[in-house]
Amino acid sequence: MADGIKYEHKTVQTVRGTDGLVISKLEKDGWELVEQTQGVLRSTLTFRRPKKPQPWLLIGSAAAVLVILAVVIGAASVLSDGDGKKDDAGKSMTAATEKPSTTPTPTAAKSAAAEVITPENKPEFAALLKADSCDDVNLDFATRYEGQTVAFNGLIRHMVPHGDYETRYDFLLGPGDEGSNTTIGPAFKYEDVNTGNLNLTGKKIPATVGVGDKFRFIAEVREFNAAQCLFFLDPISTEVR
Repeated sequence: MADGIKYEHKTVQTVRGTDGLVISKLEKDGWELVEQTQGVLRSTLTFRRPKKPQPWLLIGSAAAVLVILAVVIGAASVLSDGDGKKDDAGKSMTAATEKPSTTPTPTAAKSAAAEVITPENKPEFAALLKADSCDDVNLDFATRYEGQTVAFNGLIRHMVPHGDYETRYDFLLGPGDEGSNTTIGPAFKYEDVNTGNLNLTGKKIPATVGVGDKFRFIAEVREFNAAQCLFFLDPISTEVR
C-alpha cells in the first residue's frame, strides 16, 4: 500500500438492531469500519486494522533458550543412566504389589454437569445477567460452562424466520421483564428452531409465541460469538410465566 501499512480484514454478519454493539466492540479491539451493507434481517460489516509486526527478536530468543535446555537435559540423562538401571528392579516389584482401587470416585465434573445453574446458586451467572451483551464476562462464562444447563426468567426480545423457512426461527432472548428495548444482560440466541423445540410447559400453554412473551428458560450453554455479541443457547424447556 502507498503508506506502507498492511491491513488484515474481517467481515461479520449481525442481526438488525445489534450493529452498534458489534461496531463498538470491534473498535475497542482496534478494528476500523470500512463498509456497512444493510439487509432485510441482517447487516454485513467489513472491518480492517493494521497487521502487527512479527516479534522476530522474541522468537529468536525463545529458540536459543530451547537449544540450551535441550543440551542440559541431554547431559543430565547421560549422567543419571546408570542409577536409573539400578532403580528399575525396585520399581517393578513395587508396581507388582500395588492393587488398583475398585471403588469408583465421582468426579467434580460429573457433579457440576448435573447441576442446573441459576442466578441464585451461581454468583457468576447473576453477574452475567446484568452485564453488557459485549462484555468479556460473556466469553468467560460460555467457555467455562459450555455444555452445562442454565435457568433464568426472561422474555423474547426479537424473533425472525431462519433463512427462507416459514416455521423455523431465530429467537433473541433477554433476561428480566423490561421488554424488547432492554439493554441489560446478554443477547441470548436460539438459532434455527421451531416452536416445538422450545418444549413449552406450564399451566396455560399458548398456541403461538411472540415478542414480549415472558418465560422461564432452561437451556444448554453453547458458545459466545464476540464479533456479533451473541450468546448462543440450545433450548431444553420453556415454562410460561
